[in-house]
Amino acid sequence: MSQTQKLYVGSLPYKTTEDELFQIFSQFGEIISVKIVTDRVTGQSKGFGFVEMSSGDAANKAIESVNGSELGGRTLVVSIARPPQERERGEGGFQRQPRGDRGGRGEGRYRDR
Repeated sequence: MSQTQKLYVGSLPYKTTEDELFQIFSQFGEIISVKIVTDRVTGQSKGFGFVEMSSGDAANKAIESVNGSELGGRTLVVSIARPPQERERGEGGFQRQPRGDRGGRGEGRYRDR
């Protein structure tokens, strides 16, 4: 038996459900899992998701058929998913850098007189 294959599905309409993705991809082979990525705070879809198929053959058939097709007025992008990249814990979107010397000679507004 061949190995499972995870597909990236992008450009999804925000109202697409996991059940709808399941229905679209199940015609090409057995589905192991379906996941639409959502925002942690709002719970709204981010417009992409992943479908894990039971075989590489089924995944390739799905890519050939679904990639470039339309769903809800949007053109779907389907490809083999890349492995997730490692991220260090605690690294948010804002990266604080050391400030170092800000210049000047210490002659600020509240200097000793």
